[in-house]
Parts: sequence; structure tokens; C-alpha cells
Amino acid sequence: MDLGIAGRRALVCAASKGLGRGCAEALAREGVDVTILARTQTDVARAAAEIGAATGRPVGWLACDITTPEGRAAALAACPDPDILVTNAGGPPPGDFREWDRAAWIRALDANMLTPIELIRATIDGMMARKFGRVLNITSSAVKAPIDILGLSNGARSGLTGFVAGIARKVARQGVTINNLLPGNFDTDRLRGTLAGRAKAQGRDAASVEAAMKEAIPVGRFGAPAEFGALCAFLCSAHAGYIVGQNFLIDGGVYPGTF
Repeated sequence: MDLGIAGRRALVCAASKGLGRGCAEALAREGVDVTILARTQTDVARAAAEIGAATGRPVGWLACDITTPEGRAAALAACPDPDILVTNAGGPPPGDFREWDRAAWIRALDANMLTPIELIRATIDGMMARKFGRVLNITSSAVKAPIDILGLSNGARSGLTGFVAGIARKVARQGVTINNLLPGNFDTDRLRGTLAGRAKAQGRDAASVEAAMKEAIPVGRFGAPAEFGALCAFLCSAHAGYIVGQNFLIDGGVYPGTF
């Protein structure tokens, strides 16, 4: 299927690895002019070169902290007037809510709620003027099924979800869609770090912890970033204009409900 987005411009956050990179590579394969962002220069430069080699498309890159005003300004200078925006940021650390002071909450909100909103605010009018825009926010399955130790993430990402639910309906008539992707357990460096931490805390080897996690997933495995990227690319496509303000849970069937 031709997704109809060749030649469009995309800005993809936190794309040097993991789910962000999966999205960037899928978009590049569709002929999109992709610019990727990450904090570490060596990582983002290497990812851009590898994606370019795999897709035959030049990939722009920038090392910046997207959670700061300076980082956002630099990102939008590197990719002015994007047609596609994929927001993404690592989740705040787990813990007990009694340990989180105001500063911890502000950091979580800045990274996982306010930064995506600021990026949307900076790009949405241009998308509306061009009568085409796609915004995808990578949030978490914890928005759908909150996890007690991830309260910072639950709160911040749910706030973003509520914001999107309102604004998405307001801009849809101008050809702009805003949706959210809610990943479960995907085979990324972040998940590997989580596995190692659980194994250490439980006094078990990482392999047994991994096997137990996979056993709890109906498909019996972790997701692949390429699978996530493929859905991202479709939701950014010319065929997805009737999908507005939705939350796509991609967790291998872990969530047991119908709504």
C-alpha cells in the first residue's frame, strides 16, 4: 500500500533507539523526509546514518534536550514546518508516591505532558494552513491500565491524553489528526534495563524474569520496534484522516478489557 506521504516532512523525538527509531525508519521507508532527535550526539548521528543506509533516504538529525525551550527551538529550526510530528520521551522512574516531591512531579509533567503540548502548539497552525498534519504521541499502556509504581508516568501521560482528546476534535476539519500510541512491553534497551532491575531485586537471573514476563503476554513475546513503527507510519498516512483523538493500545493482548 502506498501511504501517500512521500515528500512530507517529519520530526521524530527520542529516535536514536527503541520505539522512536522504529517510527523514524518506517516513515523513511515511505519516502518521508525525516529528522530525528535525541540527547546524545553520537547515538543520534549513528541512528540517522543507519536508517539512511537501510532506507536509501537521507535522514536529518539533531542532538538536543527537547524538554527545554532551547531544545525545542533548535529542533524546529532543524525541521521547520513539519507535516508529521511524533512526540516521545523516556518515562519517569518508578517508585512510591510518598517519595515524589513537587520537583519530581514537575520533571515528569515537563517531559511527558508539557513538552508534547508545546511542540503541538508550535506546529499545529502550519499544519492547519497546509490542510495536512499528523501528530502522534507515544505514551504508555499505563494510561489504559495504570501501574502503581509508575504513578508519575500515569499522571503526566494521562494529562496529555486528556488534552489531546479535546484539541484533536478542534483541528480535524483542517486535515490535521492527533492520536496516541500506547505501547506495552517492546524489545528495547529500556525494557532490558527493567528486566535487569527486576532480576536483581528478586534475586533471580534475567532469563527467568524475561520468560515470566513473556508468559503473561497472550502472544508469548515482546513487541518489535518495527511493528510499532509500521502502525505509526499508517496513522501518519494519507489514509488515516478519519482517525481522530484515539488511543491505540499495542500490548500483545495483555489488557483484558473491551474498552
